[in-house]
Amino acid sequence: MRDRLFLVKFGGSLITDKTKPYTPRLDVIKRLIMEIKDAVSEGVKLILGHGGGSFPHVSATKYQTHKGFINEDSVYGMAVVHNDAMKLNKIIMDELLNAGIKAFPIQPSSIAIAENSRIKEMYIKPLKILLKYGVIPVVYGDVGVDLKKGCCIMSTEEILRYLALKLKDEYDLFIVMCEVVDGVYTEDPLKRPDAEFIEEISSKNIDEVKKYLSSSHGIDVTGGMLHKVNILFELAKEGINSIIINGLVENNLKNVLTGKPVRGTIIKY
Repeated sequence: MRDRLFLVKFGGSLITDKTKPYTPRLDVIKRLIMEIKDAVSEGVKLILGHGGGSFPHVSATKYQTHKGFINEDSVYGMAVVHNDAMKLNKIIMDELLNAGIKAFPIQPSSIAIAENSRIKEMYIKPLKILLKYGVIPVVYGDVGVDLKKGCCIMSTEEILRYLALKLKDEYDLFIVMCEVVDGVYTEDPLKRPDAEFIEEISSKNIDEVKKYLSSSHGIDVTGGMLHKVNILFELAKEGINSIIINGLVENNLKNVLTGKPVRGTIIKY
């Protein structure tokens, strides 16, 4: 029987204030990390990924990094975006280590090559070895080398997509997306309180759901909720199910990781 492995993402809107440049939500980060610590103490294995929020998204928007090398500032901009992504990763790593968690950062831009923003190659052998030793690999949204555009944004979802496809034969995988809402709605619930909650996305309603989706709250150069759902549904076709939960609700993450029911949108095929 294969071990269960969770791929957990902290959304950028969850761990930063995306309306204020370079502003982490330290209280949220600390609590989520303690929930991971509790789950790990019960034998849970996971890979942690996190979005960039108000760190790299600010500079990525300024330099239009998602478009590639488009002008003389693009290469410099790529470096600035990467540096901003590392700043947030350093904050996450500091809190993980302060909590006594065995975690190690993996820099996506150094191990991956993309083509039109989709990862084509990634050297993941070190990550697989870390998992064998009970270490939590920590990946994050980053810039990367792109064969077509020169550079691109490598979203956390795209990184987790690649990892999931490469690890699915070795582990029983489940993806947990921690956001600032309970899951997927017919409209943005932060702007429209009367939006209807969607409990499950599958082949039966995926086309209808896509019509509802729009970009996320605040600045986002990675495509928002539609980008997330497209990737998660693609993985569902491969037998890798996922859930989108509200990371602002205390113990939601811990409960998912330890097998307890929580409110969220399940994505399956």
